[in-house]
Amino acid sequence: MTIPEQTSGEPREAAEPREPADGEPLLRVRGLKKHFPVRQGLLKRQVGAVQAVDGLDFDVRQGETLGVVGESGCGKSTMGRLITRLLEPTAGEVVFQGTDVTHLSASEMRPIRRDVQMIFQDPYSSLNPRHTVGAIVGAPFALQKVRPEGGVKEEVQRLLQVVGLNPEHYNRYPHEFSGGQRQRIGIARALALNPKLVVADEPVSALDVSIQAQVVNLLDDLQQELGLTYVIIAHDLSVIRHVSDRIAVMYLGKLVELTDRSTLYETPMHPYTRALLSAVPVPDPRRRKEGGGRERILLQGDVPSPMHPPTGCRFHTRCWKATTICKTTEPPLLSLATGHEVACHHPENAEDQHPEDTEPLATV
Repeated sequence: MTIPEQTSGEPREAAEPREPADGEPLLRVRGLKKHFPVRQGLLKRQVGAVQAVDGLDFDVRQGETLGVVGESGCGKSTMGRLITRLLEPTAGEVVFQGTDVTHLSASEMRPIRRDVQMIFQDPYSSLNPRHTVGAIVGAPFALQKVRPEGGVKEEVQRLLQVVGLNPEHYNRYPHEFSGGQRQRIGIARALALNPKLVVADEPVSALDVSIQAQVVNLLDDLQQELGLTYVIIAHDLSVIRHVSDRIAVMYLGKLVELTDRSTLYETPMHPYTRALLSAVPVPDPRRRKEGGGRERILLQGDVPSPMHPPTGCRFHTRCWKATTICKTTEPPLLSLATGHEVACHHPENAEDQHPEDTEPLATV
């Protein structure tokens, strides 16, 4: 990660975290962008940019779980790394507990790191195979120069017990554990410094289906016990429905819908959300036979390249409701119902925003 140089002669003091004011969200994101440059030739000149995240606006309230869903390549994981400052944003603003952390240096971010932690997708590559479990889970204490009461070993063993592992595994290595156990080690490491916000990037997608429910339930229990705030990134709508209070739907670097869990599943407004929900399998054969599931919507074509996203609404190349305005004008993210934001000219389950535009696109 490239840290921008400071322009002033005097070094800035490290940002001190504070408690959010009444009504203030724990995390506020405005206009967040991340464009990765594409370079070619011997001189490595920039010929374009991958618009992985292109203008996100959302809040995360203290104690809630915000789920983020979307197809692979929509920018979910990049967004997670931006709000934890593992990546430097191209533009926009990330405010945590009232402190703008968008462009803080590594030293300035150090006290914030105690309150913002991340759980990574792959429990096999996110743990150093040369380190013992004790060294892995105890690393945050060394990095932050924190000496827990009773000593690091005792605290690490307590954390292992909290996530459902045997404290006696302190001196074992990652290769001696299963995938589910490794993910529990990653969770213990994230909880070491008692964070306020935990970003979980596909925390169960690399695990066996029989283990996924156990890890999801563990995250839920830890939130209740420790008062954690989660941003959980996933492509499995069943997992997101189980753990989330509110859900944000992303498509090609943009937020297309944001609302509470029950509203999203019962009355989705964006056509893309409706298509995603139609793909969720119905486990009860009787409900399938009786038509209890949603009508399956098969989207045509592939997700466009984030290097050259479509004009107007980015979903218009695959949308069955697209009209001329969808190709020419980008829909803003508007609140079309209480607590229900959607970016669509012709939403589902809501009043059409442009009823005068009825000419369908020839490409759809």
